[in-house]
Amino acid sequence: MKVTDFDYYLPEELIAQEPSKERQMSRLLVLDRTTGVIEHRIFRDITDYLDKGDCLVLNDTRVMPARLLGTREGTGGRIEFVLLNRIREDVWEVILKPGRRAKPGARFQFGNGLLKAEILEVAEEGNRIVRFEHQGVFEDVLNQVGIIPLPPYIKKGIDDPERYQTVYSRNTGSAAAPTAGLHFTEELLKTITDKGVDLAYITLHVGLGTFRPVKVENLEEHKMHSEYFRIDEKACRTINLAKERGNRVISVGTTSCRALETAGAREGYVKPFEGRTDIFIYPGYNFKVVDALITNFHLPQSTLLMLVSALAGREKILNAYQEAIKFRYRFFSFGDAMFIK
Repeated sequence: MKVTDFDYYLPEELIAQEPSKERQMSRLLVLDRTTGVIEHRIFRDITDYLDKGDCLVLNDTRVMPARLLGTREGTGGRIEFVLLNRIREDVWEVILKPGRRAKPGARFQFGNGLLKAEILEVAEEGNRIVRFEHQGVFEDVLNQVGIIPLPPYIKKGIDDPERYQTVYSRNTGSAAAPTAGLHFTEELLKTITDKGVDLAYITLHVGLGTFRPVKVENLEEHKMHSEYFRIDEKACRTINLAKERGNRVISVGTTSCRALETAGAREGYVKPFEGRTDIFIYPGYNFKVVDALITNFHLPQSTLLMLVSALAGREKILNAYQEAIKFRYRFFSFGDAMFIK
């Protein structure tokens, strides 16, 4: 299967540059993955598609202020860091811009010296391994000097950074938001639980590899980036009970889906897990845990588009995307939602 099999044309004006005025008032395209039938609704109508006993799995990660703007010691040249992965204590993998001349030993400072960094080594794809120096708790300093990073296709900032966080975010560690969850409000979640739907919270820290293009022609040759995730015993019990009852496990977002499928045993149940996943899900994959998926609309030729195509079928997904374009849905992180049932 080729990467170009997952291409489509998207008018640039349909790339959402800001969130909807109200989270739950985004549009919702509902796709029946068996029949291919499409419905057009509002996101708050998601309750009409959830049954008592179903389990909704949500990723409670929180986006950290991972973008750092600073200067190089000695020359004063401007530099931008984006934190990717914490390797140990104050040692991180970062993206640098501009970074070609940043060799081991180069030093930088941020926030008038509140945070300093030294490059230790060059990592894969030109990233750098750096050691930070600071007084006090790193996270407190980061909150002072860092900025919430937005995806590269969003050309302007947002007035309220909380709109790039889910209302249930609590475990800081992501460089990007699990955007399918941005449509939920606390009131909507209460309505869902009042209906008898169970909620299970897991944590997967989203990396910027989410936005990296697939650079090989054949999908089988693509190496997926890895991300940290954790599923505890409480979440496993909730998810497994739904399976035992014959109800659905509904993943909120591709991040939750990747975590569930990594932690899933062959019989379709999940077990507690803490570690990293580099699972690559594309058509031909047999889902062990996930029965349905709430997601946003994804970039052409992206691994996320391949994942949703694995669940619903490539032709049905691309047809649904064409329908969304026809009806002027908003795409990507701040865009509208899709429910694959």
